[in-house]
Amino acid sequence: QMVGYVGVFSIVFIESGVPIGIILPLPGDTLLFSAGLLAATSVFDLLPLLLTIIVAAILGDNVGYWFGATWGPKLFAKEHAVIFSKRNLARTEKFYAKYGWGAIIIARFLPFFRTIVPIFAGVGKMSYSVFLTFNIVGAVVWGVSVTLLGYFLGSMIPNIDRYLLPILGVVVLITGLGILREY
Repeated sequence: QMVGYVGVFSIVFIESGVPIGIILPLPGDTLLFSAGLLAATSVFDLLPLLLTIIVAAILGDNVGYWFGATWGPKLFAKEHAVIFSKRNLARTEKFYAKYGWGAIIIARFLPFFRTIVPIFAGVGKMSYSVFLTFNIVGAVVWGVSVTLLGYFLGSMIPNIDRYLLPILGVVVLITGLGILREY
């Protein structure tokens, strides 16, 4: 059981803002939903699972923010670069000053964005206190809602483990639709 908690923590931590999470095909929402299902079958204890997810998400985002704040200005140092230009840095700063709090919360529910938004919050010099506040809110809302959805479904349907793959397929589909909508 402890290995399961460490695995959940590691994946959520990496996907929540560690730059390598951008290139890894991490499960995110599917993992939380599955962990909730497993908690309904007593593989995990629900409260420690929720705390593990929330702490990992908050810490992962903080690493992303730190990375962006530390390395972002160095990456965006060129005047006429296509992507990493000073002009794009100014646009990022303006975006996070205006919409950063919403981006931090909404990105939790969108794979890929879950990883890059905290990094760009650091790049965009979003106030750390504002970032931390909405990082915590987003981690709690995302971690609790997706995990409890799996938990309650697992509690209502006997032998839920038989239906795990089709259910996870639906979760991936819903998440994918969210990405398409945002794009």
